[in-house]
Amino acid sequence: MDREEDYAMLNENQLSEIKKLQEVCETFDGIELKLNWDMLRKRETGLKQDFFLYEHGELIAFAAIYGFGNKAEICGMVDPAYRRRGIFSQMLGDAINEARKLEYQKILLNAPAKSDSARMFIEGTSAVFLIAEYQMKWEGGTLLDSSDVSLRPSRDEDFDLEVQLDVDCFGYKRSEAERYRKQLNADHQSAYCIIEHKGTAAGKVRIWEEDGEAWIYGFAVTPKEQGKGIGRKTLAVIIREQTQKQNKIYLEVEAENTYALKLYETCGFKTYDAQDYYLVH
Repeated sequence: MDREEDYAMLNENQLSEIKKLQEVCETFDGIELKLNWDMLRKRETGLKQDFFLYEHGELIAFAAIYGFGNKAEICGMVDPAYRRRGIFSQMLGDAINEARKLEYQKILLNAPAKSDSARMFIEGTSAVFLIAEYQMKWEGGTLLDSSDVSLRPSRDEDFDLEVQLDVDCFGYKRSEAERYRKQLNADHQSAYCIIEHKGTAAGKVRIWEEDGEAWIYGFAVTPKEQGKGIGRKTLAVIIREQTQKQNKIYLEVEAENTYALKLYETCGFKTYDAQDYYLVH
């Protein structure tokens, strides 16, 4: 078996191999893996984040580190024909060690909630369940008038606002938020937007589009502007724009975030799947 670790942006051949292995695993297990394709397509050169294992020239196992401010998420997969050989245990150990070198304060293992094999594997480690995250899809519904809310592309001068939103709304330390914002360099598939309410900056959101899908990430409204319906109106703006493009619309929310969950449900989003996260000690 040949092991590879990637320190650079992934090339198209590698991305194709990952996609092929993902399809094999998802079909076999009846699940959906969360591989954060927007991040895989925009890797930062010089960081060891991706781990490959080949046999006879075929990719049989893959794991990846995804950095989000002060935490790292690790997700991976092994071809069903090569499981129960200790392959992923070694690969996971390598990924955890690398995440520690990168000084992430929290390291989380991500697994589809429906995956019995993933749950059994994690139960054999020292990781403990932390949170569940719902994956939601917009299924239609009445949209609010959103004429006083608009989205515009993020600009360099919005950096401090975006950092402060990550601090206020996602619990990052300022240094962590600054590091994270610098990692999120815009690419051709993601739109980094500032939410404006009556002409004043009131929040941020990131929209990733690919293959007829639009995913909503990093959605936050400044504390002083909360409670004014801006979040619901922003969703209405996004839904109108994406349905015109004939894109299906998705987002993710922590199961314990009841306020956000209710907001999304009242806007027509319905839960279709879930991901579990386990904290590595």
